[in-house]
Amino acid sequence: MNWETYEKKLLKNKEFRRIVKESEPEYQLARSLIAARIKQKMTQAEIAKRAKTNQASISRLETGTSRPSMSFLERIAAALGGRLMVRFEV
Repeated sequence: MNWETYEKKLLKNKEFRRIVKESEPEYQLARSLIAARIKQKMTQAEIAKRAKTNQASISRLETGTSRPSMSFLERIAAALGGRLMVRFEV
């Protein structure tokens, strides 16, 4: 079974769809961080050092397994040479 067939099967499950929807913000945050890190040609360890944290914290953020504070995200943005932007979509 290929991924697309498997994904279609999973998306038929109501509970799976709910979990996917709930985890969307973490997924988007992780994608954004990974893209910014790659663009800056930085490792997780380099970001961690600049943000005064550890590499494991950056890894958890990139895998969507943490719920970071705004101040932590601001430190990450600064470590990347950028700024944090948060928005609401209605």
